[in-house]
Amino acid sequence: MKQIEQHYRSGRMRVAEVPVPRPGAGSALIRTGVSLISAGTEKQIVDLAKASLAGKAMARPDLVRQVIRKARTEGVMETITKVRSKLEVPIPLGYSLAGTVIEAGAASGVAVGDRVACAGAGIANHAEFNVVPKNLMARIPDGVSDEAASFATVGAIALQGVRVADPRLGERVVVMGLGLIGLLTVQLLKANGCRVLGFDPNPERVALARLLGADDAVSSGLEAATLAFTGQHGADAVLLTASTPSNDPINQAATISRMKGRVVVVGLVGMRLDREPFYKRELDLRLAMSTGPGRYDAEYEQGGRDYPLPYVRWTEQRNMAAFLELVAAGSVTPEALVTHRFALDDALDAYALLSSDTPSLAITLGYNATAAPGARSVPVAGRTPVSGEGIAFLGMGNYAKAVLLPAVVAAGGKSHLSTVVTSTGLSAMGSAEALGFARAATDAAEALGDPAVSTIFIVTRHDSHARLAIAALEAGKHVFVEKPLALSDAELDAVLEAARSASGTLTVGFNRRFAPMLVEASAALAATPGPKYMSYRINAGAIPRDSWVHGSEGGGRIVGEVCHFVDALSALCGADPVAWELLSPPSVDDGMAAALRFADGSVGTILYAPAGDPGMSKERIEAIGTGVSLVIDDFTRLTVHQGGKTRTSKGAQDKGQKALVKAFLDGRTTGKPPVALASLDAVSRATLGLAG
Repeated sequence: MKQIEQHYRSGRMRVAEVPVPRPGAGSALIRTGVSLISAGTEKQIVDLAKASLAGKAMARPDLVRQVIRKARTEGVMETITKVRSKLEVPIPLGYSLAGTVIEAGAASGVAVGDRVACAGAGIANHAEFNVVPKNLMARIPDGVSDEAASFATVGAIALQGVRVADPRLGERVVVMGLGLIGLLTVQLLKANGCRVLGFDPNPERVALARLLGADDAVSSGLEAATLAFTGQHGADAVLLTASTPSNDPINQAATISRMKGRVVVVGLVGMRLDREPFYKRELDLRLAMSTGPGRYDAEYEQGGRDYPLPYVRWTEQRNMAAFLELVAAGSVTPEALVTHRFALDDALDAYALLSSDTPSLAITLGYNATAAPGARSVPVAGRTPVSGEGIAFLGMGNYAKAVLLPAVVAAGGKSHLSTVVTSTGLSAMGSAEALGFARAATDAAEALGDPAVSTIFIVTRHDSHARLAIAALEAGKHVFVEKPLALSDAELDAVLEAARSASGTLTVGFNRRFAPMLVEASAALAATPGPKYMSYRINAGAIPRDSWVHGSEGGGRIVGEVCHFVDALSALCGADPVAWELLSPPSVDDGMAAALRFADGSVGTILYAPAGDPGMSKERIEAIGTGVSLVIDDFTRLTVHQGGKTRTSKGAQDKGQKALVKAFLDGRTTGKPPVALASLDAVSRATLGLAG
């Protein structure tokens, strides 16, 4: 299928051929009829992509602050690698469209043939086909065209701004900024029974506002016009739908408001307030959150968890539906805002128009209404297909790109890179092209059923690990699962059963047992008799509470990360864990303390603390055996005390990823996995026990 992509680093844009995405439960595959290009929002994205790195940093200081925080907690080089990885992947364009359901997943709330409007950046893309979650779709009423319905997202933004303003029948309201959202806001306020004054420096926008129902509209003299419009009282409410970094609009909004009036920020404007007018008028400053409640909530948007209507009357989806009903009633006429229409194949001309001096407002892209979905696996142009011993990656996030894939290449696997599978066609093709794979796919079945693929790396979110591992093992593949192996005992049992009868090998990304310093330390302890006494302290660093790691997809940090440390202690003493106890209940940030006993009588403790200062090393291991004591500090320094002498080894941090991947790839020939299945079972079982 065809999709528009923008390369964030270079600014290059193209209409690319990418694999069609596959809908899952709670989502549907939509054939796009019309998608909307906003002359405001999308121009900002395109201009930002074309800017230099310095220009990008100046435009998004919030992202710069995120990078600085990440560098402090994860290290400069790891952060640079992740930032480069982000910049190299093309980004999808578009966020509002209308189309037809051609494949409906279970519990998607729609049926094949339904016409729906769809919302969401990275979801409702300028693409022939899109997979859209249930809460980001709204059925299109009969009589509403695809072009009019393609405005549903921006319509919901405008409608949410009106709801936040809470206008009453007969109130005098000023709309500042008569772009796409501003002109829709004018119509919505009129439908609500308000008197509306519009303002925009562009006289053509002012004239259009009057045509669309504004009682008055001006391009200058706003303060005088507001006083005349409101009988010298000032506006009951002012909605800022402009887009400018200037602080002037918000402060001007204060000066034209009446005593105890309301100022509502809908657009992206400067927010440095002059205190005096806000204070003396005792104004109510409000911000509208895009399309409404549910926006930025992954459980709502991606997970399909709706808010109960009696408690949250207007959600993102219900705002879209309400806007479409107003269109059907003739109260809002979005098609009057369309200034240019293009076919998808001419999309680059549409974006060139945005950067030209030609005035534009709403630009729509039209699609082939009968286009067939196409393949979920697409070859990369100019690449030779892999004929045998192919390697496929299911998932291609930061860790896969920055750590696992380089380890595969270092182990000699570059010529065997066959297929990369991700949930969206654009990310799959972008990764395949940039990283050397021969094919891009959106369905794991494409790699699992390919006889040229012998090896599968599973680097998806945690809740899919067990399911994909079982499918890959049953397909006769060698399987590397980035930890954890499973999120429950039942899942673990099923994976192990599949592994025992499989022809391929199975390993898990327990890399620390392959770290050179841990290997050396383990050898020193193995030379001494009796049990070992070990402690592992982890200064883990915080992960935001809204991260997927904490939710159902991740299973929490104990399952997802503490498994590493259980395995490292197991490797250090050379025995599997047989008993474990949680010494303190997991805290809200997943902090925990635990004790473990191993099959040889060794004992170990794990202290996992996510709230420490990043100035302390992240990981420290201490171990004592008969006549030997040792310390590993962040895998950069090993100190061994033995026979009255001390020896110290130093080096660049190496947590064993390359050695583990090489051992896994070598094990395909020898039939010997890097970690015995019994050890994978014991370590995973202990970790699940600690997580409760």
